[in-house]
Amino acid sequence: MVRPKRGHRRRDLCRRNLPVMSEAIYSDRMRVLFVEDSKRLQSSVARGLRKAGYALDVTGDGKEGLWLAESNEYDAVILDLMLPGLDGLTLLRRLRERGRAAHVLILTAKDALDDRVRGLQAGADDYLVKPFAFEELLARVQALCRRSYQRKNPHIAIGDLRIDTAARVVTRKGKTIELTPREFMLLEYLALRLGEVVARADIEAHIYPDSAELMSNAVDSAICTLRKKITPPGAAPLIQTRRGMGYVLGGGQE
Repeated sequence: MVRPKRGHRRRDLCRRNLPVMSEAIYSDRMRVLFVEDSKRLQSSVARGLRKAGYALDVTGDGKEGLWLAESNEYDAVILDLMLPGLDGLTLLRRLRERGRAAHVLILTAKDALDDRVRGLQAGADDYLVKPFAFEELLARVQALCRRSYQRKNPHIAIGDLRIDTAARVVTRKGKTIELTPREFMLLEYLALRLGEVVARADIEAHIYPDSAELMSNAVDSAICTLRKKITPPGAAPLIQTRRGMGYVLGGGQE
């Protein structure tokens, strides 16, 4: 069984020593755990979610899935019910009994009404039956991730800046701003924590691969580039630096 190397807890400023799966690829958006024992489905769904920009941990074992879900904070968990080691319903019940509040989407071939009711009563937030369209799965995961930040609306407005988290489009004064996937992820993350000071270590753990060897000023450089892109000539910057603390979006002048 592969054990994680490092994880992150979103509101804890100390990110360095928590566990995360060594196979996890940290890309450019929110963090998701996928617990599914079908290698074929693992491969296709993981490929689609990573292409959409999600940081993804994958396991096919129920016991390891529970361990991961307890060891890390996820914006969403996609959970099969029929798993080796520990079945999905038991995993979910134990997760809730231990106070873990990750949003869970059950993904299963069990389509009977009683199965759906048991899943929701065990603490699931959503239920999707196989076979399914990937577009629907993606839309449901997006909705669960928004719930992690207590937002139902995929549109975020900060003054005249508009962020569409579903379409991944950013505009200011009606003009589209071209961002790289990582720049979009950084802006979205700051926007979801609007008005909060976000530590450099927090940003680093959220948007950079665990295997990345970062320059000491990597986050500062990324913030600087993003700030320039979203700030029209003559406008006050929306991203402010709090020296020794981190960055804040929409938090007033330095």
